[in-house]
Amino acid sequence: MGSPLDIIPLDHWLPLNSSPLIVAGPCSAESEEQVLDTARELAKIPQVTVFRSGIWKPRTRPSGFEGVGNAGLVWLQKVRQQTRLLTTVEVANPDHVKVALKYDVDILWIGARTVVNPFSVQEISEVLKGVDIPVMVKNPLNPDIKIWIGALERLNHVGIKKLIAVHRGFSFFKRTPYRNSPMWEIPIELKQWCPELPILVDPSHICGETGLLLSVSQKALDLEMNGLMVESHIHPHEALTDKEQQITPEHLKILLSHLIIRKKSGTIDFENKLEELRSEIDKLDEELIDILARRMDIAEEIGKYKKENNITILQLKRWSQVIRERVLAGEKMGLSREFLLKLLEAVHEESIQRQTEVMNRENNATSTSSS
Repeated sequence: MGSPLDIIPLDHWLPLNSSPLIVAGPCSAESEEQVLDTARELAKIPQVTVFRSGIWKPRTRPSGFEGVGNAGLVWLQKVRQQTRLLTTVEVANPDHVKVALKYDVDILWIGARTVVNPFSVQEISEVLKGVDIPVMVKNPLNPDIKIWIGALERLNHVGIKKLIAVHRGFSFFKRTPYRNSPMWEIPIELKQWCPELPILVDPSHICGETGLLLSVSQKALDLEMNGLMVESHIHPHEALTDKEQQITPEHLKILLSHLIIRKKSGTIDFENKLEELRSEIDKLDEELIDILARRMDIAEEIGKYKKENNITILQLKRWSQVIRERVLAGEKMGLSREFLLKLLEAVHEESIQRQTEVMNRENNATSTSSS
């Protein structure tokens, strides 16, 4: 069975300095000095091949910085002239495409907010008909692989054969450590659908802050993704957009030096299936932690209610009933009695501790007000 996309392999059209492919640069082009200073420093890092920068930046609310517009394309031309780096910008409509082509941008990318709209993707595709330029396609905001695939197909149908998918995480209603949940099973499914399609991971948008960049980047490489798109700014603390998730070129150099390129272990089908199962465990663990946090919030409310009604914290009759019912229900689901007792005891101890702290705070507040 042939590939569902007619694409040219990445190493056939992109001169890589190293594997994996590294795309780096600021979230937004803010000034000529900022763009060129960042690019010069990034060009000193051998692994970095492509310089990224947003010049049209529609924000959720219009009061924010929305980019420098066409002026940024002149700065990107200077980046090409003064460094070895290729350039890439985000395009959201046909006019963006036309002017980016006029200024010889090397690679275009379509962002998450645009990918979600098939009308916009089709309009961009029509302008690119007959144009030989690489296009990177980020996943949509919501975890819908069909929309992602549809955008890739629309571009491919008009003759774009140099395609890259970019995984930047998905909006998720549960609380997680990430700005956008990685949901690794979705890019894995995309890779299974079209093994020839290169996939980059955008750890900056997945993490939303710099503390998790290394672990997410390593995870991407362990899953045999083809590279990373990392936001890097010469002075991140002064950035006009997404300052929390950008790192300096020096920090990026250190991060890349800590990444481990692992040897393949087992077939790709084995690795993909294993990661699919692990991703499911990760989601369940996140849900479990969220449930436990909400349970403790309720335990604190119970503590306040007991204090108001002058009732002791420990209710042995109630707790004995809980143990019997929960253990019986768990055993019916295949869980061992020993495991259930340990789990319930740990949860109970934390609940008692929370209620005790609530009562102490209430007592201290009462003493302070009466004095």
